[in-house]
Amino acid sequence: MWLALAFLSAFLLGFYDVSKKISLASNAVIPVLLLNTLVCTLIFSPLVIGSAMGAIAEDSILYVPSGGWDVHKYIVLKAFIVLSSWILGYFGMKHLPITLVGPIQATRPVMVLAGAVFVFGEHLNAWQWAGVCLAILSFYLMSRSGKKEGIDFTHNKWILCVVLAAVTGAVSGLYDKYLVAPVSQGGAGLDKMIVQSWYNFYQFLFMTVVFLVVWLPRKSRETPFRWHWAIPLISLFLSLADFVYFYALSNPDSMISIVSMVRRGSVLVSFGLGAMVFREHNLKAKAFDLFLVLLSMVFLWIGTMKY
Repeated sequence: MWLALAFLSAFLLGFYDVSKKISLASNAVIPVLLLNTLVCTLIFSPLVIGSAMGAIAEDSILYVPSGGWDVHKYIVLKAFIVLSSWILGYFGMKHLPITLVGPIQATRPVMVLAGAVFVFGEHLNAWQWAGVCLAILSFYLMSRSGKKEGIDFTHNKWILCVVLAAVTGAVSGLYDKYLVAPVSQGGAGLDKMIVQSWYNFYQFLFMTVVFLVVWLPRKSRETPFRWHWAIPLISLFLSLADFVYFYALSNPDSMISIVSMVRRGSVLVSFGLGAMVFREHNLKAKAFDLFLVLLSMVFLWIGTMKY
């Protein structure tokens, strides 16, 4: 069941990426991100309020339990990590082709797997090492594909943003598993709904500060903000994707390396729609790079399931 939920989350994430790319085209990044966190907060606020007032039963999958600072301190850190990844990723997504950003983000499972080795004591076998090597090769080939569009991986700050977004996203994935894993398994044992509901709220608070302190005083010198119908879709697809993602992770048998790997399959959706909607170039070379990324994930999956 948890594996099926991971695939559903990947499908939704693909539409999330496309909505994000549409929203950021010739638009101000920080206001879009602020609205994203606001809409996500509004989506989950009725669940928090309904649970506190007893309108939602405790045995419901939508029930949000209460918790003190001993719980919320973990969620605040989660919000900070995710928002750091989002800010970097949003700026990179705005300035780079989605058919290039997607494959780079899809290398995140390799980073998660590396983190799982150091944090959770997992060991790599031959299949997994093959997957890691393929991911490294694909990244090198992506740099060559990028050069054909005038994008130098070693000197382009937006490429650096996307790579750092992937790294912090991998850290977030490992932290997610820790948050919802039972205490008996070394985790924090937090309820998945309290994590998802409240980290969106804390992100909104953080983004409000960034908006007021960083963007608003420089508004006249920045790209102007314009409303687009795709902006609320970012929040909708993300909230649904995260809901099934946390539900999958809450299963004691779930493996963060596998869930993260499957979720990166969202690149198939974003790549396909990106090719059709944005009419991007050099698709044949990028498709081969993407094939290597997906093949690396297959090798990682075989290595994880085989041993």
